[in-house]
Amino acid sequence: MVILFDRFNLPEDIYEILFATKQQIIVAKLLIEMIKENNGEINKTEMSVFATKLHEGNLITELIDEPQYKGKKVKLSYNKRQFYDRILTPMKSMGLIDYDLYKKTYKISDKFNKEMIRIGLLWLQEMRKPSKT
Repeated sequence: MVILFDRFNLPEDIYEILFATKQQIIVAKLLIEMIKENNGEINKTEMSVFATKLHEGNLITELIDEPQYKGKKVKLSYNKRQFYDRILTPMKSMGLIDYDLYKKTYKISDKFNKEMIRIGLLWLQEMRKPSKT
């Protein structure tokens, strides 16, 4: 995954930096909120139920930050396959969410932060390399 950003126009919301569409941002926020409500960890079945509710259009929430939806109950729909491909898999690969293969649970992770620090250090190393000419 490639993150391209303009440091002079960086949004305050991390989700707006990481995801391309408003719909992806809303679904990603709801996923993280659902995991937080379950003490930062959910099992595979709970993730599947979340994805299925989205797919069937049965996920109802009042947690959308967008002004036109603020305080209103909104019914959301998002394709299950696209949820896994465009939301969950990128969140796992970026280190926002960890999957424990043995416990079969998804957990909010701080690995994203650690990777961003590592990327910054890689840039510092590159800056300090002498010129090749």
